[in-house]
Amino acid sequence: MLPRQNIPEVLVGFENSDDAGVFQLTTDIAVVQTVDFFPPIVDDPYTYGQIAAANALSDIYAMGGQPKTALSIVGFPTKNVDFNVLGAIMRGGVEKLSEADVALLGGHSVRDDEIKFGYAVTGIINPKNLKQNSGAHVGDRVLLTKPLGIGLITTAIKRGKVLPEHVTAATAAMLQLNRRAAEIALEFRVHAMTDVTGFGLVGHASEVARASRLSIQIDHRKLPLLPGTLAYSREGFCAGGLISNEQFFGPHAVISGSVAPEMRNVLFDPQTSGGLIIFCDPSDAGPLVKKLEAERISAVEIGVTSPPADHLLTVD
Repeated sequence: MLPRQNIPEVLVGFENSDDAGVFQLTTDIAVVQTVDFFPPIVDDPYTYGQIAAANALSDIYAMGGQPKTALSIVGFPTKNVDFNVLGAIMRGGVEKLSEADVALLGGHSVRDDEIKFGYAVTGIINPKNLKQNSGAHVGDRVLLTKPLGIGLITTAIKRGKVLPEHVTAATAAMLQLNRRAAEIALEFRVHAMTDVTGFGLVGHASEVARASRLSIQIDHRKLPLLPGTLAYSREGFCAGGLISNEQFFGPHAVISGSVAPEMRNVLFDPQTSGGLIIFCDPSDAGPLVKKLEAERISAVEIGVTSPPADHLLTVD
């Protein structure tokens, strides 16, 4: 257990598992900081670099902030891998940063037997726009902005058992920045946001439920899925993270017997550069979904929050 610090300017630390830390500079300006890196999940190095950048930036957007600068983090072998691969990875990353208007200021690399890549990202935010895990209200509608299934599909990629069209759909989802979705969300009465990444839908939703001291009901029939997701789930293409997510977060969730085993896997499936979970005022849910869809951003209402119950999450 890390010792607790007493620094008044820290608006958000690690206590509630928020997506990023927030440090206040002035009345109207705070900095938002996060870091994320991981091994390749697709075969093309340029695309991998792009996905790594989109994934790292997402934590800033999920807090309601604007990413401004980034530092690259690289682990790369000294043998048996062409350095042109690293060049392609970094080109992909910097082009995605440029799309987001984020400046690359430098970085650090180490020798590693396995390739790893990502970014430490710094952004800014007006504290009044800050979205924390602890901010959800009872009665909020729960929206999701990207389809699920990325972990199952990328595991199928690693095992060489994936259809090309499914790779294309999953890659397109991972490459999409959460920038515009977050900007639109801030125009409405949104009380909390988080992105769906390594802990899966159940894990990240549970973190909001715990921090906000309420419960969440999710309708599994409304969950958007990437093409091929259920088929790969039936075939057992479950990442190690899916198993650990179920072991850790499963005891805090009640999952109805009507949820098929292949869909149950999806609930715990770790996502890379996944969508936003948005908790908004019930009267704003419809207009928010409509505006997101008008800008070709996937958006589905998947559930509702309720007073605290015996379990953080119920999936029917």
